[in-house]
Amino acid sequence: MSSVSSSARNNGLIYFDNAATSHPKPPEVAASVSSFINEIGASPGRSGHRLSIEAGRIVFEARELAAALFNAPDPMRVSFGLNATDALNLAIKGVLRPGDHVVTGGMEHNSVMRPLRDMERRGVQLSVAPVSPDGLLDPDDIRKAIRPNTRLVVLNHASNVTGTAAPVREVGRLCSESGPLFLVDAAQTAGCFPLDMRADFIDLLAFTGHKALLGPQGTGGLVVGERVNLNEFATFRQGGTGSRSEFETHPDFAPDMFEAGTPNTAGIAGLLAGLRFVSGETVEKIHARDAALAAQLLSSLKDVPGLRIIGEAPGSPRTATVSFVINGLSPSDIGLRLDEEFGVLCRVGLHCAPAAHNSVGSFPDGTVRFGLGYFNTEEQIDRAVSALKEIAMSEGS
Repeated sequence: MSSVSSSARNNGLIYFDNAATSHPKPPEVAASVSSFINEIGASPGRSGHRLSIEAGRIVFEARELAAALFNAPDPMRVSFGLNATDALNLAIKGVLRPGDHVVTGGMEHNSVMRPLRDMERRGVQLSVAPVSPDGLLDPDDIRKAIRPNTRLVVLNHASNVTGTAAPVREVGRLCSESGPLFLVDAAQTAGCFPLDMRADFIDLLAFTGHKALLGPQGTGGLVVGERVNLNEFATFRQGGTGSRSEFETHPDFAPDMFEAGTPNTAGIAGLLAGLRFVSGETVEKIHARDAALAAQLLSSLKDVPGLRIIGEAPGSPRTATVSFVINGLSPSDIGLRLDEEFGVLCRVGLHCAPAAHNSVGSFPDGTVRFGLGYFNTEEQIDRAVSALKEIAMSEGS
């Protein structure tokens, strides 16, 4: 595992909020952002001079690495935007029309549910497949929900609340056989969980750069598969692309049709460094590391008095995100004490996923969420669990 400087570890603080944003980053990420700003600084694809050409090379290399990481059909179908939420809006609103039907699951983030509810108000029919109390989805429930007019199935690859993974390959195969396009929200898994657009039958993949891909905030994108007909894809961003500037109509080819205006090239330079790091370490190694940390955490939490793990789903594939509650204590109080007394930084509440909390029975108070990452350690888990024991026992005495 690559080392991270001691200063990046915040003087002993334990950062368990990687499900929101990964921290620390590999040093190469900040160095790449700084290098771009200080040494290049030009807009890609807008000019013919050497600095603009170098900026364009950085963006294209990032497209190539992302396409390779996800086994996407074509680097030119990788478009960059703000984050996974941005990409999900592009896909959902680009594909669906009034009268279409869309299916999703009961563990979705608001980055899926809010655009879908908006499209429902515009005449799109929406079905939400149920999940088990552990947050597990049965592919057969997706199959039952599909109708003749089903245009799209949308699922998150892994829950940002419980960490449990959806049966993406099974649902993807089902969609490929029955007709709907398959959109996967990979916000929690891109970079730390094996993803293969071809083998998993994924037509549209939304990813973010600032989580397990270890890039800066404000980066992410949408990868569009070959089954998607670009001529039928509506775009709601139009503007300058550096291509076909003689026309006042927006380009109809990828990636330009999804991108308008000057991109966050400094951020993409940082994302490129994150992609290089992940590719060098390999997703398989990162996933194995996360699995070992999650297993240690799940086992250790069982020793905390009154603690109940939410959506544990033993034996099911998962990320290193774990949610829990402690009897008699509010998640917000636990999180505050962890931060102020023990230097353990986590997230509490509903995590922008009320549908998931309703499904697993933790609505409306939510949970305490530990989101572990590649640079966390076994010793940090021991310290955090010891802090939880102290909090649980002091409140119960």
